[in-house]
Amino acid sequence: MKYIVTVAGREIEVEIEGDQVRVEGRSLAAALRPVPGTPLRHLLVDGRPSTLVIEGNGRGHWAIGARGERWEVEAVDERTRHIRSLTGAATRDPGAAALKAPMPGLVVRVLAEPGQAVARGAGVVVLEAMKMENELKASADAKVKAVRVRPGEPVEKGQVLVEFE
Repeated sequence: MKYIVTVAGREIEVEIEGDQVRVEGRSLAAALRPVPGTPLRHLLVDGRPSTLVIEGNGRGHWAIGARGERWEVEAVDERTRHIRSLTGAATRDPGAAALKAPMPGLVVRVLAEPGQAVARGAGVVVLEAMKMENELKASADAKVKAVRVRPGEPVEKGQVLVEFE
């Protein structure tokens, strides 16, 4: 099956057939396995392992974290993309949504305050989870409407940390 994956405004063509993945024409052996009871996934690409935090946000939208980085990703199959083009429902940048905790953790630092303008990719909150600090970033240019957490506060997966206008 062929997908169009959008990350930071860049479209990447990905084709999946069993354990073979073709990314922009380059063939790779890949496997993605869940870690039961957690949002973690073990990814093995051409023998190189990685651990990812993956949270589905519905309708092909995903938040993916690794090594302290976080990306908002959209993945749609060819058919869906074609239907969108015919109906005028092409992907639009809706702006930043509320920033939610991708996993349970402890707020280490809050890097933004209400009224502050943040750029796409700017750090907003640092969350410690599984003994690792993860800088959660704005998914789009936006203005901070409200900060719902303080340093030292424990948070649950899916909890709103920051709201944007």
